[in-house]
Amino acid sequence: MRRHSPAIFLTIAALALGAAACGDDDAASSSAASQPEPVAQVDQLSGKSTAVALDAGFADALKSLKLTPAPVGDASISKAGVASFPITGGNVKYYKPGSVSPFVQGEIDHDGAGLSLTGGGTKVELTDFVVDPGASVLTGKVSVDGKVAAESAPLFFLDGRTLKPLEASSDGTAVLEGTTVKLKAEAADLLNQTFKVDALQEGLVIGVAKITINT
Repeated sequence: MRRHSPAIFLTIAALALGAAACGDDDAASSSAASQPEPVAQVDQLSGKSTAVALDAGFADALKSLKLTPAPVGDASISKAGVASFPITGGNVKYYKPGSVSPFVQGEIDHDGAGLSLTGGGTKVELTDFVVDPGASVLTGKVSVDGKVAAESAPLFFLDGRTLKPLEASSDGTAVLEGTTVKLKAEAADLLNQTFKVDALQEGLVIGVAKITINT
């Protein structure tokens, strides 16, 4: 692993969840033969967690559909309605904006944790979340009543336009807060079909993410 200053590390982390809002529409794609070297890279991410303050509209939608959310594995949901998922690994590469598209690449892993929805005698588990910063999407494993329905399905869109400035702490962590988590069409269709409803729509706001990482 190549070494970089804490400032570079934090810059990479800030961009990882806000890549969708960084204006890479004008970025030029590069072929493999002309792929430039990354400005910086982190080969192994570790700790802490991704926490999502669940939106009141999402909670109301689940209540109206008689669906009960619950944590799975190492995840937790606080009384205040904040769902937390430990970060277990991943990697990030950062290129000079405009040199490649997307200029932030990699993934942030959350193995062994997730969220379940139960209703009408059916239980759906969404687990093993993977954040793809270049695509601004979170994918995960989908299981229905204990049987895997999809190993890796697009679940949530990560809207980085609402991301707040990075906050670094003296305890060796950095906090990224403000990314809006929205339901993907594929996830809405799957949940509607499974629970035999039609109220879950693409773009439904799930909540606002707060990511705490070790620096």
